[in-house]
Formats: sequence, C-alpha cells, structure tokens
Amino acid sequence: MRTNHRTSLSLALILLLTVLTPLSAVAAWSDLEIGDTRRFVAATAPLGSDRAVRTALADRITDQVMSELDSSGFDVGPFQEDARRAVRGLLHDAVLSFTGSEAFENAWRTAVRALHSTVEQALAGGRGNAVTLDLAPVVRQVKAQLVADGVPFADRIPVRDSRIVVLEANGLGVWREVAEGLRAAGIWPAVAAVLLAAVAVLVAPAGRRRRAGTGVGLAVAAGGALLVVVVAVARGTVLQDLPAGGDRVACAAFYDALTGSLRITGWSLLGAGLLLALVTWVVGPLTGRRERGRQSRRA
Repeated sequence: MRTNHRTSLSLALILLLTVLTPLSAVAAWSDLEIGDTRRFVAATAPLGSDRAVRTALADRITDQVMSELDSSGFDVGPFQEDARRAVRGLLHDAVLSFTGSEAFENAWRTAVRALHSTVEQALAGGRGNAVTLDLAPVVRQVKAQLVADGVPFADRIPVRDSRIVVLEANGLGVWREVAEGLRAAGIWPAVAAVLLAAVAVLVAPAGRRRRAGTGVGLAVAAGGALLVVVVAVARGTVLQDLPAGGDRVACAAFYDALTGSLRITGWSLLGAGLLLALVTWVVGPLTGRRERGRQSRRA
C-alpha cells in the first residue's frame, strides 16, 4: 500500500474514532447501568437524601391530603384560609421530617427499584411510555408513621397508586432511538474503538506513527468532549418536554444521577486523550534523539 494511501486510511480511522468513542460509552452505559437493576438502584437510591427530591415528595403528598380534605367538605370556621395554610404547613413539615428517617430510605429503595422497570420499558421502544415513580410505598410508610406520631389529619392521607412523571419517553426523541440501538450492542462498540485506535496507528507509515498516535489521542479527547456536550443537550431536551405532572427540579436530579457515570466517562476520555496526545508528541522526538545518540557513539 502506498504511503499516501496508508496516511489517508489512518486519518479516516482516526476521524471515525472521534465518533465511535462517545457512542461506545453510551452503549456500555445503557447495557451495564440502565440494564442492571442493582446498579440502577445504586445510582438513584441516594436521591432519597436530595433536598429537592424530598421537597417534591412532601409537596405531592401534602397536595393529595389537602385535596382529600377539600373533597370531604373540610371546614374550620371563619378563618378557613389561615387554618388551611396552618394545616398544610404542619403536614408538609411532618412529611419532610419523615423523609430523613430510615423507614423512608427503605420505602424509597422499593420505589426506585420499581422505577427501573419503567425506564427499561421506555427505552425498549414502546411509544407513549412515561417513566414514572410510584409513591405508594413511600406514602404508606409516611401515613403509618404520622398516624403513630399523632399528626392531625394524617389518617386522611390517601394511599393509592400515586405516580410522578419524571420523564416522558416521547420527549427523548432521537436520543431514545440511539440509546435503544446502542444498548443492544453492549460493550462491543468499546472493543471496536480500542481496535480501531490500534489499527489507525499500525496502518500509518512507519515515519508517521507518532503523529498517528497523537491523532488518536486527540480523537479520544474530542469524543469525550462530544459526549459531555451530548449529555448536556439531552438534559435540556428532556426537561423542556417534561409534562405538567412532573417536578422539574426533582426530574433534573434524576437525570443527573442516571447520567453521572456518563459525564465522568466523558471528562475522563477528554483528559486521557489529551494526555496520550501530549505523551506521543513529546516522547517521540526524545526517543529519536536517544537513538541517534546511540548510533553516533557506536560509529
């Protein structure tokens, strides 16, 4: 193969690596984290201690109680509006306080474990599916604890199928289709990316392999930067298409928790790629000088 052809082929492979790098990261993430219940729960369970999520849950449960009271003709006399605010504040503070307990953590784990199945269904291609968090396990524990503590109107807390929409699957658009296709590929795109990087260097002419190695490093860095940008853009799309039934702050926390490993991967690829490019660019000339020095001494 001619030198120019080998150089062109190496360059084409390096450019392809730039695109394959973020795709392989998303494929591995879809398969290993979203497809695994244990890892999914490990990523989302800590959200139970997130202030925004706890506040959103307290708001939703309190709204349900006040709605139940209104439907039953709740009346506290001439100062009804002030009394309503007092009752609401009392209930809200009691529920928010409960979200810091061990019983809440157990109920929350049950809820996010069930959430995993809805995430998988949404990414499986069923149109119109929504990722919902069923609050029934949490509400059941809240009611039992508040009744035991003698909190007024706690016995009126309705325990039923109460769901918060944290993600509308149709709002994912093209991101959903990409994630679905890459999940089927699993870790193989990552394996292909490693092989592609090696071939890009080996196929280059002997005198240009150092540059090819530098190009591979820059391609990996660019792929990592592209991954970070894609995760950020997808976040904006998801939150923009969120239905009225979802809490934007809580949903943002869910998205950030689920994609946290992707962001870390993106920044890691960016740093590793730049380091590889720097090492190959600097070490190559130093090695060449040492070799020429040895040859001179032998001569």
